[in-house]
Parts: sequence; structure tokens; C-alpha cells
Amino acid sequence: MHKPSIYGFTFDKLAGWLAERGHKPSRARQVWDWLYRKRVTAFADMTDVNAACLQLLEEHFELRTLSEHTKQESADGTVKFLLKLQDGNLIETVLMRHKFGLSVCVTTQVGCNIGCSFCASGLLAKSRDLSAGEIVGQIMKVQLYLDAAGQEERVSHIVVMGIGEPFDNFENMVDFLEIVKDHKGLAIGARHITVSTSGLADKIVEFTDRNLGVNLAVSLHAPNDELRTRIMKINRAIPIEPLMKAIDYYLSKNKRRVTLEYILLRDVNDRMEHALELAELIGDRRPMVNVNLIPYNPVDEHSQYQRSEQESIRVFYDTLKKQSVSVSVRLEHGTDIDAACGQLRSKQIKASV
Repeated sequence: MHKPSIYGFTFDKLAGWLAERGHKPSRARQVWDWLYRKRVTAFADMTDVNAACLQLLEEHFELRTLSEHTKQESADGTVKFLLKLQDGNLIETVLMRHKFGLSVCVTTQVGCNIGCSFCASGLLAKSRDLSAGEIVGQIMKVQLYLDAAGQEERVSHIVVMGIGEPFDNFENMVDFLEIVKDHKGLAIGARHITVSTSGLADKIVEFTDRNLGVNLAVSLHAPNDELRTRIMKINRAIPIEPLMKAIDYYLSKNKRRVTLEYILLRDVNDRMEHALELAELIGDRRPMVNVNLIPYNPVDEHSQYQRSEQESIRVFYDTLKKQSVSVSVRLEHGTDIDAACGQLRSKQIKASV
């Protein structure tokens, strides 16, 4: 049995665990500071933590659980990491450079069962959820990479949009958010974190009730049930109407915008009539919704889909604008490497078979 990662403990859980074993609350704060502020890679480096506590930590926890299998670096500064977990499974994590800071896209599952017909992440079925420690470990791996470069850069933003459906690994995902937000540690602001879901309506409601303060993005990708079911099989179980009701609940409680993600597939969902239908679906929600148009990164295994022409993207964008819908086109990163989410992992696994 592998020992669990200490990165999987929220501060309160760590303090409680240590207290049950006779350690004062101040000990948890010391350990937390070494983990996330000083970012040591061995318990023995926690020089002001007493020997008994260090022995306890060594016996029960792993401090480093992710190893680098492959790394791709793009000309635009994007870095895609293929990381190996303790059980040998591979996951992807991506560092992206923006004008507003450094963003990391994290994975929440080994594989994905949502089965979007255009997506590289779903090429390999889900084998398990990641622990909270394995998700936090991705952020730490990237931060240690930045530390080693000696430029005093820090991860400032997080998008939970990697391989897997975050809301299908709900509790571990919530613990991850609490850990990275904690002001005593990494202190990544809630407004700088976005969680993306393919549309698990009941979990959107639960997410709303947890009052985590982070942003919500929903992968919509089609303006009607017939088309959405064709490209996203989850729509059979959770069609657009209950999904929009869940979004309304989030909006009523948070008073902040939701992002609707819309990947543009040539001659599938990128026509003017689709844009008009999308505007109608958004309806009175216009002030609280932003549509993020995503140019498609082709995947060999999904050859039925192609990238929309630039003119089609422009017309779609302009049509939404004319309908008073807030809309943006996602800035692309890493187009000279395996840009599609899950693509690098899929290629590496197939190459090893």
C-alpha cells in the first residue's frame, strides 16, 4: 500500500490529525508553512519541527507523489507535463503564461467517462479518481519547476479543466480547492480559480451550496438537445433544460458570471443559426453569462471533426455580439505541441503498448 500524500490534507484536517496524536495546533501551522511557503521536498528539511512529529509524518505520509514522465515546452511559454502517479498511471498538467499571471490546468481523474465525441481526454476510459493530494501535487510540481528556474514566479491562477470531470470527483476536488486557496499557504485567490463541468446539474447545485467562491464554467458546445446529444453523450442523462436551471441556481446565489464554453466544430455547430439559437437560449441571463468560443484542436482519432474556418469563427462571434451576448475567443496556448487535453497522455500510452 502506498502512503497518502500529505498534500491531500486541508489545514483543519492536518491540525486535527496532529492534535489526535498529542501535537499542539502551532505544529500544524509550522508544517503547513514548510509545505506551501518554503516548499521543502523532504520532511527532514522541516528544521524547526520536532523529531517526534517528523517521525510521525514520515511514517504516515508521502511528501512527493508525482514524477515527471515527459515534458513539452511550447514557443509561447506553455509547458505540458505528463506526470506519473505512484501506481504508474499518467496524467497531464499544463502551465500557461498570460499577461495577468501564470495559470495551471489540472487533471482530476485518470481517464474520463463523459465521452464527448470530439475530446482526446475520453479516448481512454476512467480508471480511477485522483486523490486531493494528487491534484494539489500537480500545482506543487509546477511551482517547484518555477522555483528551480530562479525567477520568483508563482502560480497565480488555476483552471480545473484537465482530464476527467471534476464534479465526478467532487469531495477530492473540494478539498483541493480549500487547500490551494488557504491564505496560510499558496493563497491562490478564489476569483482566480475556475472549475469546468460538462454539466452535472445536481453537482452544480451542491457546488453552489458549498459557497467556495470560485468561478464556474460549463461545457455547453451546442444550443439544442439534438445537437448536444450527438456530440456529448452526457446530454442524454442531463439535457439542457435541467442544466440551465442549475446554472440559474448558481447565478441566484453567487451574483457572478458563468462561462459557457463552446468549442467550434466545422459545419457541425458553428453556423450563424447556431449562434442565434445560443443567444435565444441564454435569453435574460445575458448580463451574467459569458460565452467562450474555443477553436478546435484536431485529434487523430476524431477525424470526423475539423477546426472551424476563421471566417466562421468571426461570423459566430459577431452574431452573438449583435445579440448583446458577452463573448470571447479563447487565446490559444501550446499549438506547436500536443495541444488538445489528453492528447499527450493518449499518445504515450499507445506508444508503450
